[in-house]
Order: sequence, then structure tokens, then C-alpha cells
Amino acid sequence: MTFAARRATLEFQHTLRFGLAVIEMRTAHAAIGSAAFFAVAPVVVTGLVPWLITDWRMSDPPPWLALRIVGAVLIVAGGAAVVHAFVKFVVDGLGTPAPIAPPTRLVVRGPYRFVRNPMYVAVLAAIIGQASLLGSPALLVYAVIVLVPVVAFVRVYEEPTLRRTFGEEYERYRRAVPGWWPRLRPWTDRD
Repeated sequence: MTFAARRATLEFQHTLRFGLAVIEMRTAHAAIGSAAFFAVAPVVVTGLVPWLITDWRMSDPPPWLALRIVGAVLIVAGGAAVVHAFVKFVVDGLGTPAPIAPPTRLVVRGPYRFVRNPMYVAVLAAIIGQASLLGSPALLVYAVIVLVPVVAFVRVYEEPTLRRTFGEEYERYRRAVPGWWPRLRPWTDRD
């Protein structure tokens, strides 16, 4: 395991173990809001809709073993990354991913050190993982259908809102961390 991966794993474990135990009342509300938003958005987009499209049945003949393994890895990694990103919004940002209750602090730790949109990237990874595991071209089409409005939403709403809210702090972060393709090394304020 690389140093960056080990550090990310330890940070994730630390967040889960200690982060939620020491949060203040505002963060408790953010945690409840994030859990509700999580149940609606990622669960529907990565769970319910793919199930409706495929009934989670493998294609006949099933895809190659290597493709199924890659798919399973993408599903697990995507799911873990989405949960970690949600936790970071609650603990570090004191808010939720939902636009109606945004974070009060810019979230730049955890998976956000590698990519600015880890939740969206993780959701897409989970959908593409299901497409690979099940051998479903329809889920690949669905991933593109999800991607187009998400990118538009980020460009039209999220990025301008972050610029207005966090100013130069966000601009420095935006210039250093890619939006959609993760960095190999984690970003720090010193970069």
C-alpha cells in the first residue's frame, strides 16, 4: 500500500472513530441532514435506478472474469469514497452535500485532496462498476446520462457558489486540484 493510500485509510478510520464522537450540535444536525440526503441521492442514483435497469442480473454470457473483478472493485471503492466524502462534509464542513444546507467551511481534506468532486466521481465509479460486473451496456449509457447534468450543475451552480462563499481560498484549491480526474498525490495548502 502506498504512503498516500495508507494515510488516506488512517484518516478515514480516524474520522469514523473520533470525528462523530466530538462534534457539536450544528454538526449533529448536519449529520442527520447528510444521512437523509445520502438515502435519497446516492442510494437512488447508484442503487435503485441501476436495479430498475438491470434487475441486478448478469448478462448472458457473463462478462469476462477480469471485467467482473474490476467492476466489483469500482463498486466497493465508489461506495467507500462516497461515504467518506459525506463524513468530511459533516465533520470538516459543518454542513451537508445538499444545496439547501451547504457546509460553512470549505472541505479540502480526505478525498477532496485528490479531486474536487469525489462524491460525483465515486457515484459514477459505482455505476460503471455495476455495468462492468453485470456486463450491462445500458448502465454505461446511464452513467453518461448521469454525468451530463452533474457536470452542468457543478459548472453553473456549485463552482460559482463556492467562489462567492469562499473566495480566494476556493480559487487556490480549484487551481491545484482537478475536478474530475484525481491527482496522484494529495494536495496540501503548501502546494
